[in-house]
Amino acid sequence: MSAGKRRSAGGGAEHHGADERWLLTYADMITLLMCLFIVLWAISSVNTSKFVELQKSLQAAFSHKVLDGGESVLKGEDAQKDGVQPDMQIQPTPQTVPQVPSSITSPIPQASAANTREAASKEQEDLRRVQQEIQEYARTHGLANAIKTTIDERGLVIRLLTDKVLFDSGHATIKTGAVSLLDHVAGAIRSVRIQNPIRVEGHTDNVPIFGGEFRNNWELSAARATAVLEQFLADGISPARVSTAGYADQKPIAPNDTEDGRALNRRVEVVVARKFPAPQGVTP
Repeated sequence: MSAGKRRSAGGGAEHHGADERWLLTYADMITLLMCLFIVLWAISSVNTSKFVELQKSLQAAFSHKVLDGGESVLKGEDAQKDGVQPDMQIQPTPQTVPQVPSSITSPIPQASAANTREAASKEQEDLRRVQQEIQEYARTHGLANAIKTTIDERGLVIRLLTDKVLFDSGHATIKTGAVSLLDHVAGAIRSVRIQNPIRVEGHTDNVPIFGGEFRNNWELSAARATAVLEQFLADGISPARVSTAGYADQKPIAPNDTEDGRALNRRVEVVVARKFPAPQGVTP
């Protein structure tokens, strides 16, 4: 009887201990909640004295009491107040304008400008020498009416009338007697030893072409300019310097309503182009 009671008491003790395990979990939860409340209280607690000191320090810095140099970012009497005013205005920092290199803004050096003027004057003199030589050839060979030379903003323009001089009507084959003329023009250009570009331009009147080897005045003007260019190449002019253009009847120098005017428009112009602007004070 006594042993049974002891066994019964021992079993009851073990059952009672298992039912009390929830107390450990409950105690842990209470501890965590207490820690959470302490942290929340610490966050919400404000040190008023330190906050006031921080406020005054920021105000002093913005009112130019701590940092030297410059103006206060607070306007008027706001910089003298103890508290930072909510309507304080901060002046914008001026934008720094990038400096343009002096090499870009500085004018062209005087030496360079002087060299350009000197080169332009020498070029003008060389063009006049070629012009004078061609004019002398035209006078001595009775071609003064067929060869005209001018110097303008483009350069030296040697105007060769095609009728009875260079080509037969409607053709682009250089006449035998005109070969010596083109040889002399090329020789005059080469004698001065200038390296200016040379452009050969073909022109016609406005009379349409019917039949023949060319379909229109465009083809005829271009073919005549090419024929003169090929003769220059045979005379030793560098291919790198020459070019051609055919303008048909689009650039007349005289009215096309008369035979004399049409005769002037049927021409080939040899342009010795400038490499420098015409010098000031020089009349073309």
